[in-house]
Amino acid sequence: MFRLYSFPWTTWQSVGLLILRLVVGTAFILHGLPKIRNPMHWMGDKVSPVLQAAAAVAEFGGGIALFVGFLTPIAAALIAVDMIFALALVHLPKGDKFVNPGGGTFELPLVYLALMIGLIATGPGRFSVDGLLWGSHHVVIERSETWSSSHGA
Repeated sequence: MFRLYSFPWTTWQSVGLLILRLVVGTAFILHGLPKIRNPMHWMGDKVSPVLQAAAAVAEFGGGIALFVGFLTPIAAALIAVDMIFALALVHLPKGDKFVNPGGGTFELPLVYLALMIGLIATGPGRFSVDGLLWGSHHVVIERSETWSSSHGA
């Protein structure tokens, strides 16, 4: 049996995760707002309109989901994929440096990617819609017999 978030969050861990979600969620809401207003063309013709719309939804909708802590692992995964695409299609091809005062940098998308991986790993904390809906009980994903026998579980 595999348990997703099989540990109880302490109050202070939950406060820390709440602050993190509020700040990063707000940043993505504000970052995604102009994109969601013109979802298919905010990058011009450089990138497929479908990818532009996906990024706009991931940033704006994912920001709202992070802010309230709803479906946090899914929202964080979508934003993580968005940050991977931002790094691969924009920052790294331009030759941006990790930190470059006064020039192009890929510091922020990489930090956001790391934060999303952290939220996927830890969950939203107790002070979230996810915490209210599913409480402190464990989300259990049953393994199939085939998987269990082939992995020695």
